[in-house]
Amino acid sequence: MLTILSNPRRACDGVARRELLQAGGAGLFGLNLPKVLAAESAHTGRQPRAKSILFAFLYGGPSQLETFDMKPEAASSIRGPYQPIASRTPDLRICEYLPRLAARSDKYCVIRTVNHPLNDHNGTHHIQTGHPIPPAERGAAMVDATDKDWPCFGSVIEYLDRRATGKPPAFPGYVFLPKRLGHFAGYNINGQYAGWLGSAYDGMATNISKRNAGDNPFYRDCTDDELDFRMLGLDPQPQLTLDRVNRRESLLEQFDEQRRRLDASLNDSLAVRDFSSTRERALALLTSDNVGAAFDIRREPDKLRDQYGRNLFGQSLLMGRRMLEAGSRFVTVAWDLAVRGDVMGSWDMHAGLTRVMKDHLLPGLDLGLSALLDDLEARGLLDETLVVAVGEMGRTPKFQNRGQEDGRDHWTYCFPCVLAGAGIRGGITFGRSDKDAAWPADHPVSCEDLACTIYHALGIDPHAHLLRDKQDRPIALVEGGRVLSELFT
Repeated sequence: MLTILSNPRRACDGVARRELLQAGGAGLFGLNLPKVLAAESAHTGRQPRAKSILFAFLYGGPSQLETFDMKPEAASSIRGPYQPIASRTPDLRICEYLPRLAARSDKYCVIRTVNHPLNDHNGTHHIQTGHPIPPAERGAAMVDATDKDWPCFGSVIEYLDRRATGKPPAFPGYVFLPKRLGHFAGYNINGQYAGWLGSAYDGMATNISKRNAGDNPFYRDCTDDELDFRMLGLDPQPQLTLDRVNRRESLLEQFDEQRRRLDASLNDSLAVRDFSSTRERALALLTSDNVGAAFDIRREPDKLRDQYGRNLFGQSLLMGRRMLEAGSRFVTVAWDLAVRGDVMGSWDMHAGLTRVMKDHLLPGLDLGLSALLDDLEARGLLDETLVVAVGEMGRTPKFQNRGQEDGRDHWTYCFPCVLAGAGIRGGITFGRSDKDAAWPADHPVSCEDLACTIYHALGIDPHAHLLRDKQDRPIALVEGGRVLSELFT
């Protein structure tokens, strides 16, 4: 059963939001969804190209030399074990184990020169927010999220949407699938949250469970019992009528009046706003007819589910499409590290690259992403959805890693990103790497450039001062960077 993840934040006075809710007595009214949501808790610009974004995040860093930027003429110590095949894009050298994507390359653009200077996994922050990671205490592994982090794209979009309408959306605006980044392996990876914007703008996340500690559901077919995407607290309850919900809302409003009086003596206004926004979101979701149905993947035809691949990544992409149809504005689907310490368990291929990429990673990406593009196009959604597929880095040009002859180490200085839909020109590449796919030879693309392009697709001016920090000062969405206008029709 999937649940919404708990992510408590400490307030300045030392009171956690969870404790604030419990003390406030929300549980006394019998409404269990606000407890869950509380624990997890007018745009400027141009004509939008996209209504929504699907962000396929390939955690660990796919190798450019084994995916979209192959160098068959390079030395054997550079080029890797696979061969390129023809695609519908004249100068795209795509891997032989991505045949479906090769046949559909006229639907997407490949940027080959994304780069940033932080050569480790904390690039997760830069690639998901458009900002370098700020200094903070990040736990023993030095990757944890903090409330000092910049808000991710999904959180910013939800914030702007709520500010424009004055209320939470009827359906979650920002959804994270299939599980919080890092949680499979016991981490809480930075870059996926609202950070200093306030945890009320964290995405709604589902919580797939593994069969056991060593299980990797991205590498195998998953059963329907494992893929129950319904959210805890949204299952139909015959004894809970709409009239009863409305009466409980009235009680909550009475409680809120008492709480507001208490708020006058509290210093942390951000925590208070989080509480109010969370309760409003809970009531909106509880009274929605389509939320529970949207999270039920069993409503999809078996044939279509097979086309996506029955592994966790493929089925999560399909669920992502359902979220877009239901009204989500930003959906992240993460192919994550499933087992802590497994150097062959994700795109972070330090060892066993030849076998694992051939047997699991490349076929899973090929099936899932190609099926998503076909499905969105067939439903008329591709023109209004920007699809982004990217990791936080690439891999070292030299085909050797830390003493392992069959692997590659971290490399953030030149790596690929796939963009499709929302007016993106299909069948093109942007940027050219050097002879070893090590450095950009022309048109380098920063994380800020990518962020500007994502916001621009939604009709949002990326340099507008639309955010306000804890001191209520206006802040630009992105500092620097430029919109890659060449990519759009």
